[in-house]
Amino acid sequence: MAATAVGRIVLGNSSRSLRAFATASGGKLKVGVVGAMGVVGTEMIKCLEQTDFPLSTLRLFEGRDIGKEVKTAFGTSKLEALSAEAARECDVVLLAVGDDISKEFAPQIAGGPNKTVVIDNSAAFRMQDDVPLVVPEINGELISGAGIISNPNCTTSIGAMVLWPLHQKYGIKRVLMSTYQSASGAGEAGMNEVISDAHAFVKDGAVPPPKAFAHQLLFNVIPHIDAFQANGYTREEMKVAWEMVKIFRCDIKVACTAVRVPTIRAHGESITIETEKPIDPTEAREILRGASGVRVVDDPDAKAYPMPLNASGKFDVEVGRIRQSLAFGANGLEMFVVGDQLLRGAALNAVLIAKHVAKERIGA
Repeated sequence: MAATAVGRIVLGNSSRSLRAFATASGGKLKVGVVGAMGVVGTEMIKCLEQTDFPLSTLRLFEGRDIGKEVKTAFGTSKLEALSAEAARECDVVLLAVGDDISKEFAPQIAGGPNKTVVIDNSAAFRMQDDVPLVVPEINGELISGAGIISNPNCTTSIGAMVLWPLHQKYGIKRVLMSTYQSASGAGEAGMNEVISDAHAFVKDGAVPPPKAFAHQLLFNVIPHIDAFQANGYTREEMKVAWEMVKIFRCDIKVACTAVRVPTIRAHGESITIETEKPIDPTEAREILRGASGVRVVDDPDAKAYPMPLNASGKFDVEVGRIRQSLAFGANGLEMFVVGDQLLRGAALNAVLIAKHVAKERIGA
């Protein structure tokens, strides 16, 4: 086993030894969720249930309510205080915590006697060269042998699901993206603020000063997500540009404007692409219909197109409004994409990575 100074653990490729650990648990894996009662953590538990994950034991780690019993489809688990020693007893650990906690604990948890794999939802390791940044449908082959695996930013994951099948056929040169990001991107506090502000407006005709956002979000949109960078873009916007290049493993030029909107769940993305080869909307639509994890909703006559209200709680990313770009002509396409950022943008993507680990270890 080798570790770099920043804690990347390489597990190696011994399928015999990996299967031995799983056999001790009856052919199933022990899974831990850190930040289990947060918005993403609770969605991770639901995704484990809904994807029939081969799980023998579910360990739930939290910073509060230690000892509280939580009922899941896998039985009742008690909330535990996080320690590297306890987490290392699991085969797979899903981290749904902030960057600082991930940086501290992920390298301590990965590896060990169970060759524990850490799947991290934070930004802590995403751009680290020796840590895979994975959307399973795109680059799932990078999962094998990795000790720490990063989930991409939610906006990146949602867009990548639609862009990858088109990139394989036509070669994408440039991506211009404007996002319509829901309050859930700011966690439970963000969602609660929009809902409570709506109640306050109905009751009092006014809303209290904002806490979760820089400005009032109700009846408003805010073109500011994360910290502004020296180049005038925000860090959220730069994450999309950086991460798309790493996931696609080519120098795609990406420019993004990220906007917070007063929806509760599911992010929208208006995307324009310029391609190496001429791209036909009808052909592109058929390619996307055959893409895993993508649903085409594109019938303008019937007023059918992707919307956050319809995509909320759904595993698939929806795409519609597919049309030839007036800016790039035959080598350009415009589309509107919507995906549940708590699922494809976070919890579901992590669980699908974990399913790859399970397949490698036990063939499930």
